[in-house]
Amino acid sequence: MDIPAPATVRIDVATEHPYPVLIGRGVRDLLPSTVRDLGASTAVLVHQPALADVAEEVRTALAEAGVDAHRVEIPDAEEGKALAVAGFCWEVCGRVGLTRQDVVISLGGGAATDLAGFVAATWMRGVRVVHVPTTLLAMVDAAVGGKTGINTAAGKNLVGAFHEPSAVLVDLATLDTLPAAEIVAGSAEIIKTGFIADPVILDLIEADPALGLDPSGPVLAELIERSIRVKADVVAADLRESSLREILNYGHTLGHAVERREAYRWRHGSAVSVGLVFAAELARAAGRLDDATADRHRAVLASVGLPVSYEAGVLPELVETMRGDKKSRAGMLRFVVLDGLAQPGRLEGPDPELLERAYAVVGA
Repeated sequence: MDIPAPATVRIDVATEHPYPVLIGRGVRDLLPSTVRDLGASTAVLVHQPALADVAEEVRTALAEAGVDAHRVEIPDAEEGKALAVAGFCWEVCGRVGLTRQDVVISLGGGAATDLAGFVAATWMRGVRVVHVPTTLLAMVDAAVGGKTGINTAAGKNLVGAFHEPSAVLVDLATLDTLPAAEIVAGSAEIIKTGFIADPVILDLIEADPALGLDPSGPVLAELIERSIRVKADVVAADLRESSLREILNYGHTLGHAVERREAYRWRHGSAVSVGLVFAAELARAAGRLDDATADRHRAVLASVGLPVSYEAGVLPELVETMRGDKKSRAGMLRFVVLDGLAQPGRLEGPDPELLERAYAVVGA
């Protein structure tokens, strides 16, 4: 792989199969050399509709480097994470003769990353994948950690595999043209890592929320780097979510239930934001989290424009959905909660009265 420019930050994810995450402006230009250094001669480039022109530029650059690249356009957002879409990608892999020496590349947001990773994990029982995330959410969450998946009628990401990428290229320049709403939504995952592991993230956002949303400035770049470092450290210690990695699901239990109830019309970050407020209130109701830290959730999330409330009177419906969550055990609800700032723990089988007290705040 070419030596990154001095402005590029490299984070090595020290799992059983280590891989680099390169963060900086222009790092997408390193993709051809990255793929070439993997020894791949053929690539399947999975991208979303809005990135068709960029995907063609990438395909051309790969071709100039001697890589036979084939574009596969998938539906946008969660509609792209369907079995039929994965099946189409497998058909393309077969037609172009993709082998275990070759590579699948994702170019896009979290849905493209999840789908491309799943296709790579399942084609020939596993081929390499390189992620080029283009949204803030994908940069700090989906692209790092090796989780892949598709959605079914039973729920989100219930079909998937752990399949680590060979490299992740986080090109900060792609954020310059990202809609402001997407940057706000992606901030939920950054704020989550601040509460579970790195409170400096919260300090930076509270100092000036606008700077934390500015793709041209240094604050958002630092927030992205800090968030990725948290995730890299966690997945290096627990790739398959047997214990520690569950803390990355903070706010996601209720968040996923909200997403499903909204038929995935809500952005993931918006749903997680509501889930974070609920988790904080649940911990407060259980006597495990101090008032100041619980209140800080709502304040920080609201300061960047994220939702902190949801429809009243729908808790029973959300609870029923949460019972089918991957983190539940035999139908028993399990939540990641905080026992203090950057002190994540678990709450299993909470009393219904606690759930009601917590949701009364969210649904107010």
